[in-house]
Amino acid sequence: MKLQAIKGDITTLRADVIVNAANCSLLGGGGVDGAIHRAAGPELLEACRAFGGCPTGEARITPGFRLPARYVIHTPGPVWHGGSRGEAELLRACYLNSLALAEEARCCSIAFPGISTGVYGYPWREAALIAVAAVRAWTGGLPREAIFCCFSEEMLAVYREILDHE
Repeated sequence: MKLQAIKGDITTLRADVIVNAANCSLLGGGGVDGAIHRAAGPELLEACRAFGGCPTGEARITPGFRLPARYVIHTPGPVWHGGSRGEAELLRACYLNSLALAEEARCCSIAFPGISTGVYGYPWREAALIAVAAVRAWTGGLPREAIFCCFSEEMLAVYREILDHE
C-alpha cells in the first residue's frame, strides 16, 4: 500500500473515504469530528444517529454527503490515560477496523487524521507509530493508498520521520 503524510484539511480531500476521529456517541463534537460534521451537512448527523453510538476501537461507515469523499468512517479512539489501560490496542483497532470497512466498500484510497491526538491527549509520536504500523500490517487488497492528514507542521514532521525510517 502507498503511504503518505500531508498537512491539510481532511474535509477537502478527494480520497474515496476519510476517517473521522469520532466520539462514542457519533453525534459530532470538536476538532476534526466537528469539522467533518459541519462540512458534510446535517445528513451526516442523521446517518450517525441511526447507529446508536459506537464503542471505542470499532468503526462505522456513512456516505460522505457534501464532502468530496464518497464515505466517512467514524471510529472513536481511546482517551490517553498514560498507556496502561489498553490504549495502544484500542488505537490499533481503530485503524484496522477502518481499513476493513474501506475494503468492504471497495475504496481505493483512505485518509486518516491523527486519531486520539487532539482532546483525547494521545502523544503524537506514539499514536503515529501505531497508525503507521497498523496500516503497514494491513493485508487486504484495498485500499491501495493511505494518507495521514496532519493538522500541523509539527505532526507532519513526526509522520514523515516515521515513514522515512521504517
